[in-house]
Amino acid sequence: MASRTSDLLNFEQQVITDFDVNSLIRYAQINIHGFPSSLSKFTISKFGHGQSNPTFLMEVISSSDSSKQRYVVRKKPSGKLLQSAHAVDREFQVLKALGDHTNVPVPKVFCLCTDPSVIGTDFYIMEFLEGRIFLDPSLPGVAPNKRRAIYLQTAKTLASLHSVGVDSIGLIKYGRRDNYCKRQVERWAKQYIASTGEGKPERNPKMLDLIGWLRQHIPSEDTSGATGGLVHGDFRIDNLVFHPIEDRVIGILDWELSTLGNQMCDVAYSCMPYIVDLNRDDTKSYGGFEICGFPEGIPSQAEYLAEYCSASAKPWPVENWKFYVAFSLFRGASIYAGVHHRWIQGNASGGERAQIAKIGTNVMIDSAWLFINRQTVLPDQPPRLSNSIVRDHMKPVEKESLGLPIEGGRFVPSQKVLDLRNKLLMFMKNNIYPVENELYKLAQSSMRWTIHPEEEKLKELAKKEGLWNLFIPFDSAIRAKELLSLGNDHFSSGVSNNLLLGAGLSNLEYGYLCEIMGRSVWAPQIFNCGAPDTGNMEVLLRYGTKEQLQEWLIPLLEGRIRSGFAMTEPQVASSDATNIECSITRQGDSYIINGTKWWTSGAMDPRCKVLIVMKYHLKTYACQSKIFCWEKDEDLRLPR
Repeated sequence: MASRTSDLLNFEQQVITDFDVNSLIRYAQINIHGFPSSLSKFTISKFGHGQSNPTFLMEVISSSDSSKQRYVVRKKPSGKLLQSAHAVDREFQVLKALGDHTNVPVPKVFCLCTDPSVIGTDFYIMEFLEGRIFLDPSLPGVAPNKRRAIYLQTAKTLASLHSVGVDSIGLIKYGRRDNYCKRQVERWAKQYIASTGEGKPERNPKMLDLIGWLRQHIPSEDTSGATGGLVHGDFRIDNLVFHPIEDRVIGILDWELSTLGNQMCDVAYSCMPYIVDLNRDDTKSYGGFEICGFPEGIPSQAEYLAEYCSASAKPWPVENWKFYVAFSLFRGASIYAGVHHRWIQGNASGGERAQIAKIGTNVMIDSAWLFINRQTVLPDQPPRLSNSIVRDHMKPVEKESLGLPIEGGRFVPSQKVLDLRNKLLMFMKNNIYPVENELYKLAQSSMRWTIHPEEEKLKELAKKEGLWNLFIPFDSAIRAKELLSLGNDHFSSGVSNNLLLGAGLSNLEYGYLCEIMGRSVWAPQIFNCGAPDTGNMEVLLRYGTKEQLQEWLIPLLEGRIRSGFAMTEPQVASSDATNIECSITRQGDSYIINGTKWWTSGAMDPRCKVLIVMKYHLKTYACQSKIFCWEKDEDLRLPR
């Protein structure tokens, strides 16, 4: 069962002695817009679940209209602390940036106080989110279809967080992106050594071996920072607030460990319930779902990862998954060892908690080695998730290789489409998925606007397989053939124009193939079915003159050049095409274009030789024309 956020309060501690409550009220009245200036009632209660930074619910009732408002106060603990520990100012910084500039679900923050004279330590105040928190990752008391929905929403939420462009929201200096795992391994190794040994809890030699293994298996992508981005640091299902009745996340909590770094560490840590469970009643085994069985409805680890990779456009992590999971278990072991050591010294509360920490350290270490020694930990390719979210993942799926309905009907594809679909599936499996990591590394490097030679090889192979320009509607292909008087000749690429003009599909038929290409961010351009080229070619196919088709369409169809689409302008809401300000005037046999465009799709590709520019016309609702410009035009200036 889920717990309401308000259910996690420690009602036994109604009298707060941690700080001066009246001082907190005065500060809130000055610094929070809408906070009542006069109160008829005020209560403050402490949250009791998993809070390393003390967290309180502040409830106020206004004297003027009796309205009730709730706020959350999160503060640094009192006493001597490590310099970088419990940095509530960093929590406020990341929550503020995400709340103001992204759609990532986070609580709204109101103010940060770094004046210790107010309540003794730094603190910030944020909104209270009433919702559900699932403390037990097995989701007891939750219907199977809801369990599945909750886990897949968790994966999508993590993907949305990892898709944030930190440079554009003011977090460019929030942390180092390179060598994250290397630095983390050394940090937690040092922590473990400091917490064990002579006069302290016994040091486990398996942990020392694990440290050595991790040092030797740090992924190459970590060194370059290719997987660098915003990292939550403690992303798990009980740090998420779900909507009270809907299966969607409305808030990500506990940002104390957030930084910039290797995001796959977040992903692996969120998968810990699949590997280990220290809350099991059966103390003979602390194994996770993959060892002790799946609660009905919870997706497999591979399905969970497939949902994340699909939503984040990240490559399938099979190559380095052993490292990331082993690292998460290693970090957990180090944390538990520290908790147990502090309890022995008298600096931590709860004998039962400390006992769990002692057991937990060794369970985490043993689990890491069990995982490392598995022959396989993930399938070579991601599984295809069923469209039906209520499907039990343990049951076989009929026609899974096709992903098509069993029953007949008007939307069941023809044999021609089925054959193309099977060819496409095999091409993706044998040629595209194996090179995704290489293409991803290039895209994340300083050489991102260069062309990987493997991409060009795969394009030629796709042509030979008849998997080229599949997006072209059959009626547009007919027009092009008639206009250019094309028979079965060959273009300069040596491939029949019948193949270069697609497979003669309808838009609906192409949809079955487009869905497969969409499983890899790299696939569409390899099949010459990627934006903005597809839209630009369709405009030419439907409306271009014979001369325009010969000059621009044929090189695009052959994949010898690429194109850009210049629509968006910096000063207007360009999604409404009637706002476009760029103008074009005919002067003799030439045109004068006057305007500024930005975020021009495809412009930075070195193969981009032509731009389609959207421009304004006096007739408001028939106002758009497009003009083709050679990118090498001397009058075309590229300021950035």
